[in-house]
Amino acid sequence: MNMPIETATANSFPRASKAAKAGKKTYVYLFVGWVMLIAIGVAAAMMYTQHLKQQMATDIAQQTQQQLQVIQQDYQKQITGLKDSMTTDMKALQTKVDSLNELLAFTKDSANSKTDNSNQLYTQLAEVKKKLDDLQKNLDVLK
Repeated sequence: MNMPIETATANSFPRASKAAKAGKKTYVYLFVGWVMLIAIGVAAAMMYTQHLKQQMATDIAQQTQQQLQVIQQDYQKQITGLKDSMTTDMKALQTKVDSLNELLAFTKDSANSKTDNSNQLYTQLAEVKKKLDDLQKNLDVLK
């Protein structure tokens, strides 16, 4: 009876060593599989991050370009408005300068002659008025 037990025991040890070797191989394969999955995940995350960076850079560039166009249009409107107001102000100033030049020319002409033309005109008007008054008196006397 001792013999069959030994045979059974001798046969069970080789199975245990095969199972241990197979278990070690399984763990190695699982470890390699997990490492590959992690590496693939990291690579995919890096690619997706790069894609997002490019997309964000493109979006920011477009938004910046649009904002620059809006600012440029606003600047052009302001420049046009300033130019128009400046032109209007310059025309008004030019009319004032022309009026002042006429006044200065009149003053210069009046200062050059020995008699003051404006006073002379006033004097002539006063004389005409006196003559009209005299004529009116004479006309009243004749009536």
